[in-house]
Amino acid sequence: MPNSRDTRRLEPNAAGIAEAAALLRGGLLVALPTETVYGLAADATSGTAVAGIYAAKGRPRFNPLIAHLPDLAAARREGVFDAPALALAAAFWPGPLTLVVPVSADCAVCDLARAGLSSVALRVPSHPVARAVLERAGRPIAAPSANRSGRISATCAGDVLEELDGRIDAVLDAGATKIGVESTIVACLGGAPRLLRPGGATRQAIEAVIGQALLLAEDDSAAPLSPGLLASHYAPAARVRLDAAAARAGEAWLGFGPEAETAAPGRAALNLSPAGDLAEAAANLFGHLRRLDAARPAGIAVAAIPEHGLGEAINDRLRRAAAPR
Repeated sequence: MPNSRDTRRLEPNAAGIAEAAALLRGGLLVALPTETVYGLAADATSGTAVAGIYAAKGRPRFNPLIAHLPDLAAARREGVFDAPALALAAAFWPGPLTLVVPVSADCAVCDLARAGLSSVALRVPSHPVARAVLERAGRPIAAPSANRSGRISATCAGDVLEELDGRIDAVLDAGATKIGVESTIVACLGGAPRLLRPGGATRQAIEAVIGQALLLAEDDSAAPLSPGLLASHYAPAARVRLDAAAARAGEAWLGFGPEAETAAPGRAALNLSPAGDLAEAAANLFGHLRRLDAARPAGIAVAAIPEHGLGEAINDRLRRAAAPR
């Protein structure tokens, strides 16, 4: 899609929020901050508006989008919530959890946003600016990550403009996101809930609420139930090498923990968290990948990340970034 419009930068005040909501009601594209990453928002009830998201991102049509709502009551108008879904919504909403549930009889989320499925992915974000826009928009808002499809997610307005300037109508700039990785996605479609994508809400916390282990979904199906299930995703231009002890010739270095500081002397190097803090690492993940990729290295070597807590979400994103393309 050629650059064909001026992307405006809106302030996160009452005027900016009102303008963003008006643009969305008018079928236009606005990048919004959430607590996870910036989302590329459009009216989820309009096939034309949703098609604009796909065009701006270059996103495969079979990959469904998450519809964002201001509260649980609004979400229940779009989907059918069983007991586990209601328990999870009560525990994690507003927050970084997406629930995939059967569509309701009155679901307004368009077929294109659902990729033709009889289920719908719903989330109530906690970011105050995002919630204010959703309340003023008065309809479900589809908002995948505000970047070109398969590329590194955006965690600040500058990242959005680097990816989508001229392709979208506005970005509402509320600074850096807090969590830095996308929402966890859980399918509640009858039977035991299934983990479709690890993210900002940890598996352990979710299992504590439902009182059972989450089933695991298979990756990269022909028609994914939710965003983020394609094997190659979140990818920089440079090849990514995981669980590295040190950088090789020509590689940039993405470290984790205090021992990583000496693994790449004289090379482009960043550390997700010198203290070994997984929350800090998640918040830094996409921004650090983007900055290292901008140096155009032959590859990016990544230190081993623990697989517990938020480490599960970090490693999921890194494995997809490193997958064959």
